[in-house]
Amino acid sequence: MNIYKNFLKKDDFNKIQSVMMSDSMPWFFTDGVNEKNNEDFQFTFNFILPDGILNCSRDMLELLNPFLNKLGIKKFSKVKANLLLKNNKIVEHGMHIDNALKKGKTGIFYVNTCNGYTKFETGEKIKSEKNKYVEFDCNLKHTGSTSTDKKRRIVINFNYESI
Repeated sequence: MNIYKNFLKKDDFNKIQSVMMSDSMPWFFTDGVNEKNNEDFQFTFNFILPDGILNCSRDMLELLNPFLNKLGIKKFSKVKANLLLKNNKIVEHGMHIDNALKKGKTGIFYVNTCNGYTKFETGEKIKSEKNKYVEFDCNLKHTGSTSTDKKRRIVINFNYESI
């Protein structure tokens, strides 16, 4: 697992954060977080659907360019932003993997700082701190959480084949 603080240049980060946290960001209600038919829900925005299918405007897609350049990859297999609303208690949503790529990587980019976190099956917890990027093998189970101190917790999940 690799953890990078201050992952993006300040200008790139500020652009992403201003779009993702704006009132005009087109979030979509998703029934369930890791599975449907439970009481959990979140709001999502799919930049790139599984198998690399583009699902957004060119302007939104351009927000991903700093990640492509920094990570040195050619193509994402899936990119999805998640927004969880403030809760009165921290709730974990269940261990899972994001994809089943043979030589895949999962990355989590934290758009804002809050007391939410990502927890791994190893027990390690990664705090939600703005402009932090965590990269790990796609078969490592993890779970996200809600937060209690901010109105929302926003992350962008990246899935891609490692070279």
